[in-house]
Amino acid sequence: MQPPILKEDEQLKIEDLLVRFYTYEGIVKAVEKAKLNLRLGETLGIVGETGSGKSVTALTIMALTPTPGRVEGGNIYFRLTSGEIVDVLKLKEVELLKIRGKEISMIFQEPNAALDPLYTVGDQIAEAILTHRLPEMLERVNRLKKKEAGSFLMRLPIFRGFFEKKLLNQVVREEIVQLLRLMEIPDPERVLDSYPHELSGGMQQRIVIAIALACSPALLLADEPTTNLDVTVQAQILDLIMRLKQRFGMSIIYITHDMGVIAEICDRVAVMYAGNVVEVAPVKEIFKNPLHPYTRALLESIPKPGSAFKSIPGTVPNLINPPSGCRFHPRCACVMKKCSVEVPQLKEVSKEHYVACFLHGDV
Repeated sequence: MQPPILKEDEQLKIEDLLVRFYTYEGIVKAVEKAKLNLRLGETLGIVGETGSGKSVTALTIMALTPTPGRVEGGNIYFRLTSGEIVDVLKLKEVELLKIRGKEISMIFQEPNAALDPLYTVGDQIAEAILTHRLPEMLERVNRLKKKEAGSFLMRLPIFRGFFEKKLLNQVVREEIVQLLRLMEIPDPERVLDSYPHELSGGMQQRIVIAIALACSPALLLADEPTTNLDVTVQAQILDLIMRLKQRFGMSIIYITHDMGVIAEICDRVAVMYAGNVVEVAPVKEIFKNPLHPYTRALLESIPKPGSAFKSIPGTVPNLINPPSGCRFHPRCACVMKKCSVEVPQLKEVSKEHYVACFLHGDV
């Protein structure tokens, strides 16, 4: 008997994900046989330098690999709210449209780029609601119609369609106001009719979160959602995301450069370097006992009062011609002969602690 694709407590599993970008300069080997899993109700942090493949992995979970990227191998298994398990990479576009926004949502790094400047905030949130929750909204409309059944105008066919549309707009507007209150946005009735450029960066990010959570998704992908916000607003947004996680019971993949954020909100951490997942462990374990030299270097590069700043020597490699063997070996202080020849595999070296490094066991 074959083992189940996903364990009972798993929301998502990525197996041997291979993503390539075909450019004029050459083939960019962006993600190299990445392996990750996410448990139900868990917050998994993905950390690494720019160019490590974090955002590409997140976008590929939604089958939105940016052009000219192609997924050339692997599987992404996802548990729908119905309990059905699907391979996202094998679904047709029609099926994906039913999942994006409803089952899996994403908060993007740049709220300015995520919001359309030509439409009001209310119109943009309404689109998500009407796309995935129209039957629910129509049911509310029918309840209101029963209350208005005695109205003379409602009995005239010429006015019926007009009233139905008006009631639908009313129901959706009420839902949006309630959602904006949940985002702790003051004066939601005014904000609803505002355009994105009329709002602050922090307010725009709350709107992006409202759109992402409008349909109570099972999985939320947060791609550095607080990077361009000031420190106090960052703290508010992080606090809001974690409280909403408890309310909606969702799983979160949180992408960031900030190890402080990882320590504060994540249950487990995956460290990525140059397209490879090099270490995965519970958050306390990763800070207490980092095993991969890259993870140690990341933690040592965090500024500490009274200590000299320590950076990681070298730069992230060009992924058109990445180093052979372990991609970190040209920058590694613990490099061995086999590091430049063989690719270390991600193996469990202690309970729930996985590492891809020849320093730790036969990997």
